[in-house]
Amino acid sequence: MDAQHLLAACKDAGIDFFTGVPDSQLKGLCDTLFATYGVKGKQHIVAANEGNAIGLCAGHYLATGRPGLCYMQNSGLGNAVNPIASLMDSQVYGLPCLLVVGWRGEPGVHDEPQHVKQGQVTLAQLELLDVPYMVLDKVMTDEAFDAAFADLRAHLDAGRTAAIVVKKGALTCSMKPQYGNTHAMTREEAVGAIARLAGKRDVFVSTTGKLSRELFELREAMQDGHDRDFLTVGSMGHASMIALGIALEQPDRRVWCLDGDGAALMHLGAMAVLGQRKPANLIHVVINNAAHETVGGMPVCEGALNLTGLAMVSGYRHVSRASNEMELYQAVDAAMAASELAFIEVLCAAGARADLGRPTTTPRENRDALMKFIQES
Repeated sequence: MDAQHLLAACKDAGIDFFTGVPDSQLKGLCDTLFATYGVKGKQHIVAANEGNAIGLCAGHYLATGRPGLCYMQNSGLGNAVNPIASLMDSQVYGLPCLLVVGWRGEPGVHDEPQHVKQGQVTLAQLELLDVPYMVLDKVMTDEAFDAAFADLRAHLDAGRTAAIVVKKGALTCSMKPQYGNTHAMTREEAVGAIARLAGKRDVFVSTTGKLSRELFELREAMQDGHDRDFLTVGSMGHASMIALGIALEQPDRRVWCLDGDGAALMHLGAMAVLGQRKPANLIHVVINNAAHETVGGMPVCEGALNLTGLAMVSGYRHVSRASNEMELYQAVDAAMAASELAFIEVLCAAGARADLGRPTTTPRENRDALMKFIQES
């Protein structure tokens, strides 16, 4: 179904506000929203995390009496549980909101390991939260959708949150929005430069998405092994706290956190915790391509996230920015020489190789290899 049909149904239901966190399963919807509304007006806001997006819908309803639409991957339900249950629920304020949830890890459909458990419990999680839902798949006709949506609309009119759970390939987009930025250095080039400059005992924690996939392939190309790397295949936004946990217990070992701008923004309070603890052996690198690139390309904070400013006020000791490989080499050398909590913002182009592969090791194999490396080196 073309996402424009979904937006037309929303318009008929009085839904004129859209927010959320992009998901590859919802690319048709995200592309249509970006092509229709952009991200700079008041009708569409790309939120920092899914809980924030629910809060935005609550504020919109309080001000207008109209429900909003909140889109997310099913993993984002974890971030949204608290405001759904303690703010929106009919036993509390009774604030209606339409959730559009991408169903990653759907039972019987092959997906990456981080999505399997969430896919198994998605519908049960909505039922536990008392959120009525419909499931949208590729074979549903527009007429069947309209009938099912009418039932959800009745719940919205009664002050309840309701959901559309979207299977793979169910939403399409006939529009072609243009994403991207003007930076030349690729994320893969940046990660490769850092990996080559790092010490042999250094440990890497990389964020979820294509960054971890690129680090894995770079190690393969360098015949360097994967035992120094923790690939955070899920848990978006938590890589820096994983890195902090390692750095505090391994004070004589340098720890690198390779983060993304969208991931760092999702749980920004982690930077304040790092700035307070100030581990001298941790270097926090954030690849800033101003986009949720792994899940389609939607802009992060309208492309205006001031990461170095945030690092400075959070208490990082050494802060720098690099926009090309020469600047990156200099920033990495300076951060390693500083021997104090460091932050490097790396400005990169959006996009990745079309033939980029995925890790061939399982999460448990990754865990065991890293723990052995830490214990023996």
